[in-house]
Amino acid sequence: MDDLIKSHQEEFEKVIDFLKKDIQSLRTNRANPELVSHLLIEVYGTKTPLEQLATLSIPEPRSIVIQPWDKNILKEITQALVKSNLNINPNVSNGVIRLNFPPLNEETRNNLVKVLNEKLENARKSLRSVRDSVKEEIVKAEKEKEIGEDEKYRFFDNLDDLTNDYQEKIKEIGQIKEKEILTI
Repeated sequence: MDDLIKSHQEEFEKVIDFLKKDIQSLRTNRANPELVSHLLIEVYGTKTPLEQLATLSIPEPRSIVIQPWDKNILKEITQALVKSNLNINPNVSNGVIRLNFPPLNEETRNNLVKVLNEKLENARKSLRSVRDSVKEEIVKAEKEKEIGEDEKYRFFDNLDDLTNDYQEKIKEIGQIKEKEILTI
């Protein structure tokens, strides 16, 4: 039955991995290629992530340079950037797109922290969902007489400890990202 909890540990890890990837798209005072790399561009009759169409670089802390491999798709990339929620106007010159990010003001930073907290809460909900499904399996095993009542409570304690460890990881990840957002 300990294997049951261990078998679901991968699901706990997936929640953490998703959270890390999800919050990379939150803007800080430094430009990050993750802000635009997964932006879908309508080219060649299909939607393709920007990272598969261009080289992304950070020449300065507050700018991203996008150099498409095919100069004919500059217009499509520019349109997708304008439509995105970055609120940045792309500058196009010599076949290169430059995104200059202004410094974050207090209100924007506070709004980003709110979005971060929503993402953290969604991760916590996902953890609780995984925990609840494991608890259901433990209760089912007890009803089918595979384990005794004492074992059930021991497994619940182990599961709660594991869940608390992952809740703590979420908290640490959130604190680090919040510090990045609030740093001027």
